[in-house]
Amino acid sequence: MTAEPVNTTTPAAPTAPVSSDRPEDHVIVLFGATGDLARRKLLPGLFHLAKAGLLPAAYRIVGSAPAHSALSDQEFRQHAKEAVRQFGLAEPTGKSWQAFESTLTFGAADPQDPEPLLTAVQRAEQAIGGHPRRLCHLAIPPAAFTSVIGMLGATGLARDTRVIIEKPFGTDLASARALNETVHAVFDESQVFRIDHFLGKESVDNILALRFANGLFEPVWNRQHISHVEIDVPETIGIEGRADFFEKTGTYRDMIVTHLLQVLGIVAMEPPASLSAQPLRDEKAKVFHALKPLDPAAVVRGQYDGYRTEPGVAPDSQTETFTALRAEIDNRRWAGVPFYLRSGKSMAQRRQTVTLHFKKPPRHMFPDHAHTGPGAERGNALVIDFDDPGWITARFLAKEPGPAMRLGTAEMTFRYADSFRRRHGLEGYERLLLDAMLGDQSLFTRSDSIERLWEISGELLAHPRPVEPYAPGSWGPKSIDTLIAPHRWYLPDGN
Repeated sequence: MTAEPVNTTTPAAPTAPVSSDRPEDHVIVLFGATGDLARRKLLPGLFHLAKAGLLPAAYRIVGSAPAHSALSDQEFRQHAKEAVRQFGLAEPTGKSWQAFESTLTFGAADPQDPEPLLTAVQRAEQAIGGHPRRLCHLAIPPAAFTSVIGMLGATGLARDTRVIIEKPFGTDLASARALNETVHAVFDESQVFRIDHFLGKESVDNILALRFANGLFEPVWNRQHISHVEIDVPETIGIEGRADFFEKTGTYRDMIVTHLLQVLGIVAMEPPASLSAQPLRDEKAKVFHALKPLDPAAVVRGQYDGYRTEPGVAPDSQTETFTALRAEIDNRRWAGVPFYLRSGKSMAQRRQTVTLHFKKPPRHMFPDHAHTGPGAERGNALVIDFDDPGWITARFLAKEPGPAMRLGTAEMTFRYADSFRRRHGLEGYERLLLDAMLGDQSLFTRSDSIERLWEISGELLAHPRPVEPYAPGSWGPKSIDTLIAPHRWYLPDGN
């Protein structure tokens, strides 16, 4: 049986921005301003921040791209307008759009000829007046990081500048270390914001609130009470014509090491002294250093049928479009508790969930025949959906009506969308752009943590097992059931 959804908060109707903090005056430089990320996320996100009153009192946005992709100021404004119209939350019309549009300029930049960009930044700073801060967002391919970072250093644009760097941050330990050395030759670590949009989600933040603000959960958030944990991010889409990117990356590099292991760090961390950047990132780093090196024998690599016929994919490709693995944390809280991570393309459903499965009570007074109904044998679980807007479900057993003692599965659910209006809610990129302007590194990844995750991946990357086929629309290769045994995979409305 399923109980009616229960929300534990009074619906709120905020009429002010989500944060009273407003960044100092800023010049925001978008490298890769004509690319897909800027079009889908960054330009619409910046306009949403402007409409919510969360951008600085005075700001300018300077778009940049190589000279062969250069735009005039007017062309860049039209490009931004089309991006906001297609992907934004509000139409680019009225005074709010006119005010935002007026801040947009463009300056092309090649490492050999950065002068147009330098001129555009200088004019933007003069238009603001005083001493505005500078934020550079590198929404560019990884192959361009080194040359652009070198240019920022050589031209002086790196001085007192914060820089946002997109994933993937390296492809293995050696490349991550080399990239860190390149970055640190120009920027201090305090200036570097390695972005993972998963960590900017409201619902990922809510994992911290759920754990540390509620005496109901923190005492049982450990190996004494939890049997295993799942972090599940299946996707229904395929590679969407991105064969050139995906063939060099695969699901493990694209999703597991960059996103799912970061969520694992949030779920498994010890209580930080505060939620400020250093304590929070220190506790995540401790989790990563306690992770055992991944065993290739505890990893399933899959490839959906038809992937090798995608344009640009090698006919004998061993690139995985699916990864499921078992991770283990060797510390006092989690020793002996397996963490199962799963993500893949062309799967049965799109989900972003963390499921904590609780151990059965030590004294089981109910006979086996008392368990009836689907899922009754699975016991108690806490399911956290960290997709926006997200929800949390507690699954438990309750007596079914009638004279006999029969147990059925019941659920109590909190849904973000039912309990809080989202007028000023921020998407992951919007939240992280705002945090970077404020200088808050709490939800950004640190160099030592990045290197540690590549370090535990070394054996897997060096000796990957062959990919196993799976049907599009399924839950992955059949061997995933052996991987998780004696447990079973769980997804709401799924398998």
